[in-house]
Amino acid sequence: MKRLAVLLGLLIAGAISLLAAQQQQTPAALEIQKVKDNLYVIIGGGGNTAAFITGKGVVVVDTKNPGMGPAILEKVKSVTAKPVTMIINTHTHGDHVGSNSAFTGNVEFIAHENCKASMEKMPAFQTEEGKRFLPGKTFKDKLSVLKGDEKIDLYYFGRGHTGGDTLVVFPALKTMHAGDLFAGKNAPIIDINNGGSGVDYPATLMKAAAGIRGIESVIPGHSAVTDWSAFKEYGEFMRDLVSAVQQAKKEGKTADQAATDLKLPDKYKGYGMTRLKDDVTKIYAELK
Repeated sequence: MKRLAVLLGLLIAGAISLLAAQQQQTPAALEIQKVKDNLYVIIGGGGNTAAFITGKGVVVVDTKNPGMGPAILEKVKSVTAKPVTMIINTHTHGDHVGSNSAFTGNVEFIAHENCKASMEKMPAFQTEEGKRFLPGKTFKDKLSVLKGDEKIDLYYFGRGHTGGDTLVVFPALKTMHAGDLFAGKNAPIIDINNGGSGVDYPATLMKAAAGIRGIESVIPGHSAVTDWSAFKEYGEFMRDLVSAVQQAKKEGKTADQAATDLKLPDKYKGYGMTRLKDDVTKIYAELK
C-alpha cells in the first residue's frame, strides 16, 4: 500500500513537471480584435501589433518579442489569406521589432532613420542574415506609402520614448498606431540610450497633436484601443509632469524628493506611476 502511494505520488509529480514544462514552452497567447474595416490589432506577446489589409497584401505594424512571428501570422491568416507585404517598426525595442525575421519573402521593412540606426546596434540585426530584416526604407520627418484609401502616413515629431518614434496614421480609417510614444496612461519608459528624452517628450506629443488631423481611434503601444482625446491628454500629462520636475529642481530638491513630493492635477489620478522615480532621475540628468 505504501509502495503504491509512493508510486502514485511520483506519477503525479511527473505529470505536474511535464505540464509546467509545456506551459513554459508555449508562447504567449495572442488575441486579434477588429479596429476598423480591414484594420486589426493583435494583442499580447509584446507591443500591440496592427494588421492592415490592403488590395495587394497585409501591412503589419510592429512584430512583438522574438519568437512571436508564427503566432502573428496565424492571427493574420484568421482574417485574410493575403500575404504580409510590409512591416513598419514604430521604434527599436525588442518587443516591437523582435520577430521581424519571421516575415520572409517579398516584404518591405520601414522605420524612422534613427530607429534603423538603433536597430543596427542590436545583436539580432548584426549577422548577415539579421541585416535582411532591417528597414530598407527610412524617413526623416514624414513619409507616405500606398495610395488612396490605403494610404499610410508616417510621422516623426522628435525625441520622446526613444529618438526614433514613428506615429503610423491610417487617414481613411481615422486611426493612428502610436507605438510606445503613447504606450498607455502611465509614466513612460524614457530610453536615453536610444535617444529618448524626458525634457523633449511633452513638446514631441504636443507637435503630434497639433500636426495630425482627423484621428478618432488610437492604438497605444501596450494598452487597449482608445481615442484621440486620450492621446492629447497624454501630452498634457507629460507637459505637467516635466514642468513639476523642473520646478522641483529650481527649488533645490533632489530627484528622490521631487519624485516623492510630485503633485499632479486630479485628472491624472488613474495614471500608473511605477516608473516615476526613474523618469524624474532622467529628467534631472538632462536639466544639468
